[in-house]
Amino acid sequence: MGTLGRVAVLGGGIGGLAAAHYLRKRAPGAKVLLLEGSERLGGWLWSNRRPDGAVFELGPRGVRPVGAVGRNTLNLVSELGLEAEVIPVTYSHVASQNRFLFVRGQLWKMPAGLSGLLKTTPPFSRPLLPLLLREMFVSKNQRDDESLHAFVSRRFSSELADIAVDSLCRGVFAGDCRRLTERQRGSVVLGMILGPRADVAPGPLAQRAQRERWAQWSLRRGVQSLPEALGQSLENSGSVELLTRATVTGLEQTGSGWTVREHGFVLSPALGAVLSSSCAPLVELLQEVSSVSVAVVSLEYEGSVLPVQGFGHLLPSSEDPGVLGVVYDSEFFPQHNSPERESTRLTVRTPTRESGVGLDELVSRAVSAVARHLGVGQSPGGAAWKCIGLYSFSLSSELMRGFIKSRLLPLSLVGSSYDGVSVNDVIFSGRTAVEKLFGAEQ
Repeated sequence: MGTLGRVAVLGGGIGGLAAAHYLRKRAPGAKVLLLEGSERLGGWLWSNRRPDGAVFELGPRGVRPVGAVGRNTLNLVSELGLEAEVIPVTYSHVASQNRFLFVRGQLWKMPAGLSGLLKTTPPFSRPLLPLLLREMFVSKNQRDDESLHAFVSRRFSSELADIAVDSLCRGVFAGDCRRLTERQRGSVVLGMILGPRADVAPGPLAQRAQRERWAQWSLRRGVQSLPEALGQSLENSGSVELLTRATVTGLEQTGSGWTVREHGFVLSPALGAVLSSSCAPLVELLQEVSSVSVAVVSLEYEGSVLPVQGFGHLLPSSEDPGVLGVVYDSEFFPQHNSPERESTRLTVRTPTRESGVGLDELVSRAVSAVARHLGVGQSPGGAAWKCIGLYSFSLSSELMRGFIKSRLLPLSLVGSSYDGVSVNDVIFSGRTAVEKLFGAEQ
């Protein structure tokens, strides 16, 4: 372990910050240089804090505590001394129990619990439980290019694919389930039951989350507080240098490292633009990584204006191709409302594929969607917006890592492009990369 001298972390999002954090823990004597091209750290964890105390999330607004990756993040929150800042939402909360679909011009509550799966619940025409049970016995398709829509249609039903899966892919990935390829091995249901193989011992905060049955959590000043605390902790360590507005223009391999660096943690498809010609196969794979941009429009209305209570609603592409979904922020985190007045905060996410679409058009589209979907006629009193790269995904992460391993390249791939889209996944990706690095040295 003493051989690890200098380490470069390229990218100061939550994945890069997590990688630097776990590196510092495993190798306190190593010198870590974190380079971020933008002017701020934190990536898509971005909280717009207004002077009146309201918080609008421009990226993820809550974190789930479940599973090994969820426990890992809560343990990190404890390490950073943020326990008192945590705002939990339990499974008994109305926002956890009620999620909606906007189909055929109206809102429908999604089936929940065993009773909801046993009976026919509109907009579905038959119970869902028999479909879930049947799926465990459907044989795997031998084709490796089957779309997610075709996969769900074959293993469950075309109705489930057209409504639920279409809505979910649009709401989470801003993607088209008819173009996304499924490479699942075996049963989806069994995979959900068995869960991931990784395990993390729960600390006191994670134990509290299990005991109180948290469904999700945030922080009092928004989720941006997490990367802010990570950055401050790294700066205080004295062994990590954080540089923003630092653009990497090239990486040339020299011996066991890259120029003067011995190991590089890479978090972005932009890596392909700076790698040397000797890594041409890896560059080709990186160029296949897809990404999408989404406009996040946060709206605030006076008083309580929602006709339903819940987390929010999604909608299939057949309903409104210009809107991905609406989140009812005030329902699950009212602590982020301004303490000066009663209000309703909503977030509308819209795709930004069209060129030349400006701020006024995006806000108008969001306001119009709220009026149509929720019957809210009044104009919002305030709006905040941001265009973000919602998710980058790769179907070739194993091939990339295989190439890196075969060439003994001092590189690790970290982030949502390779190991999962959630905040928990990205943080755990940084931890796993560090553990593999030290495992390779032993």
